[in-house]
Amino acid sequence: MKNDSHVHSPYCPHGSGDSFEEYIEQAITLEMEELTFTEHAPLPDGFIDPTPDRDSGMERGQLLDYFQELALLKERYKEKITIKTGLEVDYIEGFEAETKSFLNQFGKYLDDSILSVHFIRHENEWHCIDFSDEMFKSIANKLGSVDAVYSSYFDTLENSIAADLGDFKPKRIGHITLVHKFQQRFLPKKNYDQKLYSILDKMNKQGYELDYNGAGAIKPLCLEPYPPERFVKYALHLGIPVRYGSDAHQASDLGQGYDTCLAEAFTK
Repeated sequence: MKNDSHVHSPYCPHGSGDSFEEYIEQAITLEMEELTFTEHAPLPDGFIDPTPDRDSGMERGQLLDYFQELALLKERYKEKITIKTGLEVDYIEGFEAETKSFLNQFGKYLDDSILSVHFIRHENEWHCIDFSDEMFKSIANKLGSVDAVYSSYFDTLENSIAADLGDFKPKRIGHITLVHKFQQRFLPKKNYDQKLYSILDKMNKQGYELDYNGAGAIKPLCLEPYPPERFVKYALHLGIPVRYGSDAHQASDLGQGYDTCLAEAFTK
């Protein structure tokens, strides 16, 4: 394993608080050559975080400190590891203009970034689909079924790919099967494989990369990476660049799920 391209940081309001140095030293121990910090970007102005503690994104006032601290660490560790500055940006339906404005303002500081869907919209309310299995159950009840949650998630993911978010729109699409997080408890009745293959076709046509996220493999109600192997094979067949990410929220998470990922994804 050489790279980890989806890593959180001490700036994550729902993370462990482990220091940048702890993450970096752990990456060096694991013999990584490159580490990309992709902290949860601040949520758009006017959007109310539906999670209980409203801690899904970092505070906007911390952004410049985040960028400056990483700039210093890049220089300090440059002989040992390449460090990249990134963000994980939420695509939130109805807040495209705000997200574009944010990226236009701060995109110049980014080496890399991820565009992810965590929130789905229903009747002008937004719901976080990966917070907990109990919240997922509540969302499914509100929407009418588990399948309704899956359909909404994949439709929102498709919209994120098509959305005009400006010149600094992230080029990597995050954990495209995050809706599978609680599948051992809540399994849809329909099969969504063709929908996902179609999404990968659209990603390929528009030049996006795929986040191959190991975190799902260690989630007890998921037990597979985001996405599972068949979709990674299809992405490789299309020629989509595949980037491993641990989605680490503490230093010890670096590399998680890597041994469950398709080895050929990292040898091409």
